Amino acid sequence: MTLTDTQLRDLAEQGVREVGDASAREVLQWAVDSGLRLAVAGSMQDTVLIHLASTVLPGVDVLFLDTGYHFAETLQTRDRVAERYRVTVRNLTPRQTVAEQDADYGVALHERDPDLCCALRKTQPLDEALDEYDAWATGLRRAESESRRNTATVSYDDRRDKIKLAPLAAWTDEHVAAYIAEHDLISNPLLSQGYPSIGCAPCTRRVLAGEDARAGRWSGSEKTECGIHL
Repeated sequence: MTLTDTQLRDLAEQGVREVGDASAREVLQWAVDSGLRLAVAGSMQDTVLIHLASTVLPGVDVLFLDTGYHFAETLQTRDRVAERYRVTVRNLTPRQTVAEQDADYGVALHERDPDLCCALRKTQPLDEALDEYDAWATGLRRAESESRRNTATVSYDDRRDKIKLAPLAAWTDEHVAAYIAEHDLISNPLLSQGYPSIGCAPCTRRVLAGEDARAGRWSGSEKTECGIHL
Protein backbone atom coordinates (compact mmCIF):
# COMPACT_ATOMS: atom_id res chain seq x y z
CA MET A 1 0.00 0.00 0.00
CA THR A 2 1.31 3.43 -0.95
CA LEU A 3 1.19 5.85 1.95
CA THR A 4 0.23 9.48 1.44
CA ASP A 5 2.45 12.33 2.59
CA THR A 6 0.02 12.99 5.45
CA GLN A 7 0.14 9.36 6.55
CA LEU A 8 3.93 9.35 6.45
CA ARG A 9 4.10 12.57 8.46
CA ASP A 10 1.73 11.13 11.08
CA LEU A 11 3.75 7.92 11.19
CA ALA A 12 6.97 9.90 11.68
CA GLU A 13 5.39 11.68 14.65
CA GLN A 14 4.34 8.31 16.02
CA GLY A 15 7.90 7.06 15.57
CA VAL A 16 9.30 9.99 17.52
CA ARG A 17 7.03 9.08 20.43
CA GLU A 18 7.60 5.33 20.26
CA VAL A 19 11.27 4.91 19.35
CA GLY A 20 12.80 8.37 19.45
CA ASP A 21 15.08 7.29 22.30
CA ALA A 22 15.27 3.60 21.47
CA SER A 23 18.26 1.56 20.37
CA ALA A 24 19.41 1.58 16.74
CA ARG A 25 18.05 -1.91 16.20
CA GLU A 26 14.68 -0.98 17.68
CA VAL A 27 14.42 2.06 15.41
CA LEU A 28 15.03 -0.08 12.33
CA GLN A 29 12.68 -2.78 13.58
CA TRP A 30 9.95 -0.17 14.07
CA ALA A 31 10.29 0.86 10.44
CA VAL A 32 10.06 -2.74 9.28
CA ASP A 33 7.11 -3.54 11.55
CA SER A 34 5.35 -0.40 10.29
CA GLY A 35 5.49 -1.81 6.76
CA LEU A 36 7.62 1.02 5.43
CA ARG A 37 9.52 0.60 2.18
CA LEU A 38 12.96 1.26 3.64
CA ALA A 39 16.32 2.00 2.06
CA VAL A 40 19.69 2.67 3.68
CA ALA A 41 22.03 5.37 2.39
CA GLY A 42 25.53 3.92 2.47
CA SER A 43 28.59 6.12 1.94
CA MET A 44 30.92 3.13 2.40
CA GLN A 45 32.92 4.88 5.10
CA ASP A 46 32.18 2.45 7.89
CA THR A 47 29.52 -0.21 7.40
CA VAL A 48 27.89 -0.27 10.83
CA LEU A 49 24.42 0.86 9.76
CA ILE A 50 24.48 -1.34 6.66
CA HIS A 51 25.34 -4.42 8.70
CA LEU A 52 22.81 -3.61 11.41
CA ALA A 53 20.04 -3.05 8.86
CA SER A 54 20.90 -6.36 7.17
CA THR A 55 20.22 -8.20 10.42
CA VAL A 56 16.80 -6.57 10.80
CA LEU A 57 15.77 -6.60 7.12
CA PRO A 58 17.89 -9.07 5.11
CA GLY A 59 18.21 -7.96 1.50
CA VAL A 60 17.57 -4.30 2.36
CA ASP A 61 18.42 -1.87 -0.43
CA VAL A 62 21.62 0.09 0.20
CA LEU A 63 21.87 3.25 -1.89
CA PHE A 64 25.42 4.18 -2.87
CA LEU A 65 26.01 7.50 -4.61
CA ASP A 66 28.61 6.76 -7.26
CA THR A 67 29.65 10.34 -8.00
CA GLY A 68 32.50 9.50 -10.36
CA TYR A 69 34.94 11.15 -7.96
CA HIS A 70 35.30 8.51 -5.24
CA PHE A 71 38.55 7.15 -3.87
CA ALA A 72 39.38 3.69 -5.18
CA GLU A 73 39.21 2.45 -1.58
CA THR A 74 35.59 3.56 -1.30
CA LEU A 75 34.58 1.68 -4.43
CA GLN A 76 36.42 -1.40 -3.19
CA THR A 77 34.52 -1.16 0.11
CA ARG A 78 31.23 -0.98 -1.79
CA ASP A 79 32.11 -4.12 -3.75
CA ARG A 80 33.12 -6.01 -0.61
CA VAL A 81 29.85 -5.05 1.10
CA ALA A 82 27.84 -6.31 -1.88
CA GLU A 83 29.66 -9.62 -1.75
CA ARG A 84 29.63 -10.23 2.00
CA TYR A 85 26.54 -8.63 3.54
CA ARG A 86 22.91 -9.66 3.12
CA VAL A 87 21.98 -6.47 1.29
CA THR A 88 21.16 -5.28 -2.20
CA VAL A 89 23.58 -2.52 -3.18
CA ARG A 90 22.07 -0.05 -5.64
CA ASN A 91 24.71 2.00 -7.42
CA LEU A 92 23.22 5.43 -8.10
CA THR A 93 24.87 7.51 -10.80
CA PRO A 94 24.30 11.16 -11.81
CA ARG A 95 22.49 12.03 -15.02
CA GLN A 96 25.82 13.11 -16.52
CA THR A 97 29.24 11.52 -16.49
CA VAL A 98 32.10 13.64 -15.17
CA ALA A 99 33.16 14.36 -18.76
CA GLU A 100 29.66 15.45 -19.74
CA GLN A 101 29.41 17.69 -16.69
CA ASP A 102 32.81 19.20 -17.49
CA ALA A 103 31.59 19.96 -21.01
CA ASP A 104 28.47 21.74 -19.76
CA TYR A 105 29.77 23.46 -16.62
CA GLY A 106 33.53 23.60 -17.11
CA VAL A 107 36.26 21.39 -15.71
CA ALA A 108 36.45 20.90 -11.93
CA LEU A 109 33.07 22.35 -11.04
CA HIS A 110 33.70 21.18 -7.47
CA GLU A 111 36.44 23.82 -7.15
CA ARG A 112 34.27 26.72 -8.33
CA ASP A 113 30.80 25.74 -7.14
CA PRO A 114 30.92 22.73 -4.81
CA ASP A 115 27.26 23.15 -3.85
CA LEU A 116 26.16 22.73 -7.45
CA CYS A 117 28.50 19.81 -7.99
CA CYS A 118 27.12 18.03 -4.93
CA ALA A 119 23.57 18.80 -6.03
CA LEU A 120 24.15 17.26 -9.44
CA ARG A 121 26.18 14.26 -8.37
CA LYS A 122 24.70 13.42 -4.96
CA THR A 123 21.45 15.11 -4.03
CA GLN A 124 19.63 14.73 -7.35
CA PRO A 125 20.38 10.99 -7.79
CA LEU A 126 19.36 10.26 -4.21
CA ASP A 127 16.15 12.28 -4.49
CA GLU A 128 15.18 10.38 -7.63
CA ALA A 129 15.93 6.98 -6.08
CA LEU A 130 14.01 7.74 -2.89
CA ASP A 131 10.80 8.14 -4.89
CA GLU A 132 10.52 4.35 -4.62
CA TYR A 133 10.62 4.28 -0.81
CA ASP A 134 8.67 5.53 2.22
CA ALA A 135 11.66 5.93 4.50
CA TRP A 136 15.42 6.10 4.39
CA ALA A 137 18.05 5.50 7.03
CA THR A 138 21.31 7.39 7.31
CA GLY A 139 24.40 6.90 9.45
CA LEU A 140 24.45 10.47 10.78
CA ARG A 141 25.76 10.74 14.35
CA ARG A 142 25.66 13.71 16.72
CA ALA A 143 29.29 13.15 17.71
CA GLU A 144 30.56 13.72 14.17
CA SER A 145 30.41 17.50 14.12
CA GLU A 146 28.80 20.57 15.65
CA SER A 147 26.40 20.83 12.70
CA ARG A 148 25.02 17.37 13.54
CA ARG A 149 24.57 17.85 17.29
CA ASN A 150 20.79 17.95 17.05
CA THR A 151 20.30 14.98 14.73
CA ALA A 152 16.98 13.29 15.52
CA THR A 153 16.65 9.52 15.48
CA VAL A 154 13.29 9.75 13.72
CA SER A 155 12.09 12.75 11.73
CA TYR A 156 10.06 13.77 8.73
CA ASP A 157 12.07 14.76 5.67
CA ASP A 158 9.96 17.70 4.46
CA ARG A 159 11.85 18.23 1.23
CA ARG A 160 11.37 14.65 0.08
CA ASP A 161 8.16 13.81 1.98
CA LYS A 162 9.78 10.71 3.46
CA ILE A 163 10.46 9.41 6.95
CA LYS A 164 14.11 9.86 7.81
CA LEU A 165 15.85 7.61 10.31
CA ALA A 166 19.21 8.17 11.98
CA PRO A 167 19.42 5.03 14.14
CA LEU A 168 23.02 5.73 15.16
CA ALA A 169 22.41 9.36 16.13
CA ALA A 170 23.36 8.87 19.78
CA TRP A 171 26.35 6.61 19.11
CA THR A 172 29.80 7.80 20.14
CA ASP A 173 33.00 6.95 18.27
CA GLU A 174 33.60 4.32 20.95
CA HIS A 175 30.22 2.69 20.24
CA VAL A 176 31.05 2.52 16.56
CA ALA A 177 34.50 1.04 17.16
CA ALA A 178 33.10 -1.57 19.55
CA TYR A 179 30.41 -2.68 17.08
CA ILE A 180 32.95 -2.92 14.26
CA ALA A 181 35.25 -5.06 16.42
CA GLU A 182 32.44 -7.27 17.74
CA HIS A 183 31.17 -8.12 14.26
CA ASP A 184 34.47 -7.92 12.37
CA LEU A 185 32.98 -5.44 9.95
CA ILE A 186 34.29 -4.13 6.67
CA SER A 187 35.66 -0.60 6.95
CA ASN A 188 37.05 1.78 4.40
CA PRO A 189 40.89 1.53 4.59
CA LEU A 190 41.13 5.32 4.48
CA LEU A 191 39.74 5.52 8.02
CA SER A 192 43.08 4.29 9.35
CA GLN A 193 45.04 6.62 7.07
CA GLY A 194 43.94 9.95 8.53
CA TYR A 195 40.52 10.27 6.88
CA PRO A 196 37.86 10.09 9.64
CA SER A 197 35.26 11.49 7.22
CA ILE A 198 35.40 10.33 3.61
CA GLY A 199 33.75 11.98 0.65
CA CYS A 200 34.80 12.55 -2.95
CA ALA A 201 38.56 12.47 -3.49
CA PRO A 202 38.99 16.04 -4.84
CA CYS A 203 37.14 17.52 -1.86
CA THR A 204 38.58 15.40 0.98
CA ARG A 205 41.91 15.72 2.76
CA ARG A 206 43.51 14.09 5.76
CA VAL A 207 42.56 15.55 9.14
CA LEU A 208 45.24 16.95 11.39
CA ALA A 209 45.56 16.19 15.10
CA GLY A 210 43.03 18.14 17.14
CA GLU A 211 40.80 18.98 14.19
CA ASP A 212 37.09 18.20 13.93
CA ALA A 213 36.48 14.81 12.30
CA ARG A 214 34.90 16.53 9.28
CA ALA A 215 37.55 19.23 8.92
CA GLY A 216 38.93 17.46 5.89
CA ARG A 217 35.73 17.89 3.90
CA TRP A 218 35.68 20.91 1.56
CA SER A 219 38.70 22.26 3.39
CA GLY A 220 39.26 25.97 2.94
CA SER A 221 35.60 26.74 2.27
CA GLU A 222 32.59 27.40 4.47
CA LYS A 223 30.82 24.32 3.12
CA THR A 224 30.22 21.62 5.75
CA GLU A 225 27.49 19.42 4.23
CA CYS A 226 26.95 18.05 0.73
CA GLY A 227 23.28 19.03 0.81
CA ILE A 228 21.71 15.63 1.25
CA HIS A 229 20.83 16.41 4.85
CA LEU A 230 19.82 20.05 4.37
